Amino acid sequence: MKFDRIHLKSLSSNLKNGKVILLIGPRQVGKTTLIQDLLSNKDFLFLDGDDPTVRQILDTPNTLQIKSILGNKQYVFIDEAQRIKNIGLTAKIIHDQFPEVRLILSGSSSFELSGLTQEPLTGRKRTFHLYPISWSEFENQVGYLAATQDLPNRLVYGFYPEIITHVGDQENLLYELTESYLYKDVLALGIIKKQDVIFRLLQMLAFQMGSEVSYNELSRALQVDVKTIISYIDLLEQAFVIYRLGTFSRNLRKEIKTNKKIYFYDNGVRNVLIKNLQPISVRTDIGALWENFLMTERMKYLEYNGIRANRYFWRTKYQQEIDYIEEKDGGLKAFEFKWNPDAKWSPPSSFKETYNADFKIIHRDNFREFLG
Repeated sequence: MKFDRIHLKSLSSNLKNGKVILLIGPRQVGKTTLIQDLLSNKDFLFLDGDDPTVRQILDTPNTLQIKSILGNKQYVFIDEAQRIKNIGLTAKIIHDQFPEVRLILSGSSSFELSGLTQEPLTGRKRTFHLYPISWSEFENQVGYLAATQDLPNRLVYGFYPEIITHVGDQENLLYELTESYLYKDVLALGIIKKQDVIFRLLQMLAFQMGSEVSYNELSRALQVDVKTIISYIDLLEQAFVIYRLGTFSRNLRKEIKTNKKIYFYDNGVRNVLIKNLQPISVRTDIGALWENFLMTERMKYLEYNGIRANRYFWRTKYQQEIDYIEEKDGGLKAFEFKWNPDAKWSPPSSFKETYNADFKIIHRDNFREFLG
């Protein structure tokens, strides 16, 4: 099964503007396949950053060497570009000295790739993010009915392409994917001094998924200082394992202003971390799974459609809360997530009185409109 990726259209249109294209995202989400589809009818040069020879050649080349490498190719694709030490400078030379060449870089680790290219490629690049298969991509491929029937499985096993396309072996593959790739980018730099701590930290975050996280509590539980906890969470976020959601606060003194919620980029990865792949019919965490699914799918929708919006949750010291707040062009939309279509919810009166916002409950019968 092959998925038509929404980003293909955006990448194709940007291929013509002369800027370097950066495609960044977790491992095994289909970045290489997407770029190969983008260049399928073009004569392009493929360079693999995992190849030691490629890394050596592209580390600090001069213009003459680059000209010899490129030959007469108009399109150049460098995969796993973050593995190449000075890739930003090399990409800058290609962009500036060979304006007829269209250069595409892909990488699985934002903290490496973005950092290396930030200064050299200022004004010269366009960055795109690719995530596991989105709900829209999944439904477009398998159809409305099949997607609806498979929703419970996707809440448990997630949306990595290989997991979706190998249903008979999805459990083993998901464990292998998580154990092989989840920590690879984080550990590769040698920044992590206590590897056992980051494993235990991830498990704790997995159990607290969608809940407010206290760095101090994590610090006490893991017996490491708060600065280490924060730096490890930063790395996990930059490596596309988790992401944080901040609080919305404008006027009310009783609003929570500093806490964060933590979500996972994929439900399946989260469930492997807590060693629970039971069906949703026997689980007690369906609310957390549903919320994580909706939060992540909404993020994909915004990214793939080029929509820029601020994302928050809202809570007061008196436990009044709203799952998700989206702010765009000065307007506010507030959403509450419920798995059960019959669940009732009324927006907190203090929020309604203070802010002018649209309110909506998102449940399993109407979630498609929330995901575009």
